[in-house]
Amino acid sequence: MKASRLLSILMLLQARGRMTASSLAQALEVSPRTILRDIDQLSAAGVPLWGERGHQGGFQLQPGWSTQLTGMTESEAHALLLAGLPGPATELGLGAAAASARLKLVASLPAAWREQADRVGERLHIDPVDWYRARDTPRFLREVADAVWRGRRLSVRYESWRGTSLHELEPLGLVLKAGAWYLLARKANQEGWRTYRLASMHSVTTGGRSFKRPRGFDLASAWETSARRFEAELRAMEVRALVSPRGLTWLGNARIQVVVLPLAHGGSKARRGWREVLLSVESIEHGARQLLSYGAEIEVLAPPAMRAEVHRLAGLLMVAHQKPVA
Repeated sequence: MKASRLLSILMLLQARGRMTASSLAQALEVSPRTILRDIDQLSAAGVPLWGERGHQGGFQLQPGWSTQLTGMTESEAHALLLAGLPGPATELGLGAAAASARLKLVASLPAAWREQADRVGERLHIDPVDWYRARDTPRFLREVADAVWRGRRLSVRYESWRGTSLHELEPLGLVLKAGAWYLLARKANQEGWRTYRLASMHSVTTGGRSFKRPRGFDLASAWETSARRFEAELRAMEVRALVSPRGLTWLGNARIQVVVLPLAHGGSKARRGWREVLLSVESIEHGARQLLSYGAEIEVLAPPAMRAEVHRLAGLLMVAHQKPVA
């Protein structure tokens, strides 16, 4: 375990350059004190690395030095083979490169592992698009991806709910979420970053100007923060409703999060298995349309404006369908 951690430290420093003891500890899930002991042992073994104190400090390897340890474990090889499955790589224009890399990886494996490697593509397929949704392959994906790889600014004409406007962006990373591509970027010469959906980009011009990435920017953490903020802003209204057993099943199948409340009284619906729940919606209009799709399996209790809107829409629906189609 310790030898594996020492090798991991070397690989991280070789791949990322200078890293602090705290960032190494976080990546390897150990304490900073453990990392410092490991660094001392690596130095004693003759590995050319040094550290610098201060806010901008950290540990790094001597420029040009790299480890010659290239062996992989069986589980690591399987993980790389899974990462090479077709899909996003093809959309990014890297399908041929991914296939070629996979062939080289398989060829480098021990003979006993090659048969298992072939089983990956035969027995596991990843489809990131949800049911009843079309695949989102934006027009400018490859141009944006190229700017991300090369660290080049982008001029983007972007459509949001406020309208269409032109932005000068510094692209920091791409995220594929439920079949849709998003760009995390900051506006030129500004702090902070925002999320942009690539399908909403009407034009993209790649400029020749490079930019300096913010120090310590972590794409996965930034996306998690952005996603939580987006969901909180999007579903800012809470609805209290009675839901039948069938309705609870439908909500579960749609992966809609609900909070089931304790039974306040034992009415007829409670005796038939109905439960009182809390769920979040975007607005009165959007929420009423969504809840009405569950028919009589959901009864809105509060807020009153939501209950009134569901009643109004249900009345319009009845009027529209009360006569046979001529």
